[in-house]
Amino acid sequence: MLSELTIQDFAIIHELQMRFASGFNVLTGETGAGKSIIVDAVSLVLGSRADTEFIRSGASQASVEAIFVLDAEAQASINPLLERDGLEGDEPSVLILSREVRKEGRNVCRVNGRAVTLKVLSGIGQHLVDIHGQTEHLSLMRVAEHVDLLDRYGELWSLRNEVAILVRKLQRVRTELAALRRDERELARRVDLLQYQVGEIEAARLEPEEEQELLHERTLLANAEQLRELADEAHMALYEGDEERASAVDLLQASVRALSGLARLDDSTGSLLQAAETLDYQLEDLCEQLREYRERIEFDPRRLNLVEERLALIHSLQRKYGDSIEDVLAYAIRAREELETIEHSEERIAELEQEEDRLLHLIGKAGAELSKRRREAGERLSAGIEAELDELSMARARFGVDLAWRDDPEGAYVEGQRVAFDRSGLDRVEFLIAPNVGEPLKPLVRIASGGETSRLMLALKTVLAQADRTPTLIFDEIDAGIGGRVGFVVGQKLWNLTVGDGGKVRGHQVLCVTHLPQLASYADLHFHVRKGVVGDRTVTSVHPLDGEELELELASMLGTVTEQTRASARELVAVGQADKRS
Repeated sequence: MLSELTIQDFAIIHELQMRFASGFNVLTGETGAGKSIIVDAVSLVLGSRADTEFIRSGASQASVEAIFVLDAEAQASINPLLERDGLEGDEPSVLILSREVRKEGRNVCRVNGRAVTLKVLSGIGQHLVDIHGQTEHLSLMRVAEHVDLLDRYGELWSLRNEVAILVRKLQRVRTELAALRRDERELARRVDLLQYQVGEIEAARLEPEEEQELLHERTLLANAEQLRELADEAHMALYEGDEERASAVDLLQASVRALSGLARLDDSTGSLLQAAETLDYQLEDLCEQLREYRERIEFDPRRLNLVEERLALIHSLQRKYGDSIEDVLAYAIRAREELETIEHSEERIAELEQEEDRLLHLIGKAGAELSKRRREAGERLSAGIEAELDELSMARARFGVDLAWRDDPEGAYVEGQRVAFDRSGLDRVEFLIAPNVGEPLKPLVRIASGGETSRLMLALKTVLAQADRTPTLIFDEIDAGIGGRVGFVVGQKLWNLTVGDGGKVRGHQVLCVTHLPQLASYADLHFHVRKGVVGDRTVTSVHPLDGEELELELASMLGTVTEQTRASARELVAVGQADKRS
């Protein structure tokens, strides 16, 4: 529900903050006081068109902030949208929308303090409020949603989901069929290409670790002469020596002999002798390893060429099929699988065509049953709405639900014909209305606006309360063209929309701009909107009323404030409160 609304420098409103009740809220006041401006501000923060004309004269920008408190059902529909765009707030039950319109034409939209696009703001807003008179927030005026409202009213979602599951299966089948039915020449070219690619990779006989081993071998072969020279130099220094200097082995062995003599004279130096002997053994072993390494080194230009050619082949394959040998081998596996699929495509096409035909018959059968149930629900809905219109002084108005099928050569099989379908079924559902006697039923979206439309909306909302998930309903000037007696009926119906049944039907929050005291007498919270002059500027202010202030406002709505009109006002309040208790 809409909990709090803050408006700054919007039209003739300088600064205004309103806290709403969860039930029936009424706004009254003189014509031009700013009641509809408040509704326009709500519409703006929900994503309607912004205009710099909204900015109060002398201000640089207009801003509106709305705080919503979400019940469990509203959270279920809103929170996934917030999570998708990373817009979650600190409290999952609280949602804050704001919008600024700046003089240079720029406007800034925010959700829970984070800047968003207008599309994101309006996408969230349409789940929160229906505003009569602002088509973009009136779900009943969106034809695409009529089927959802009808299915919720008729409790047909289970059957509709069965159709949706079948349609999703069919879509997968048709996607695979489309891939297999590509042009035969294209398939032939694809087969040739895949065969060449698989053959090229298989002929290479790649091994996963081969590249690193070859790179190491190429390094050794390319540097064989230098490696041999370095190994020779090391071996000579350690073991062979030359005319100018003795080898390390000779020097170490001389040291061992000297330490042996030392140990015979001083046994405390035995550990030194032992260490020298250990070094002698290790040095002999090192010399042997160097000798073996030197003998293994061989400069082989032919082998180097073979290694270079192998690496060139591997790198060529990697350029075509993947960054590593593993990627190239994985590509070959996928190519073989695609080849197998193409080579067996005729068999697979036959299987899929059979499955497609089976699913089209199942969709036709389930869709026809769903359509039948929708027609029954549509008749009940029409009767209920016409009964409501009767109480709202539109006794001769007619309401209808149109269910239309469209021929489609690729459609589902229904009673010997092919019918278009989607996940919602076979039907294009649209609400129709004939407000006046002698007129044919016409699409709801084309009817004229005004009090007649408002009453129709109220009748629809009353009957569809169980199906409608929009938590807040706003009716601007719903009393246009109706009198006091009907005003009581409208007031009671609006209040009833806030109650629900404590079970499946959720109560709505209702905001209503009215000039009828009979309607206003049912309010849970009554706001008086007044226009005044502060300094040399016109400003709008809003005050919640109760007690004597409420009595005076209702009396002024009846006419001149007298003892008689005040008594009538007290009676109106008593009637409204009594009806709400009954």
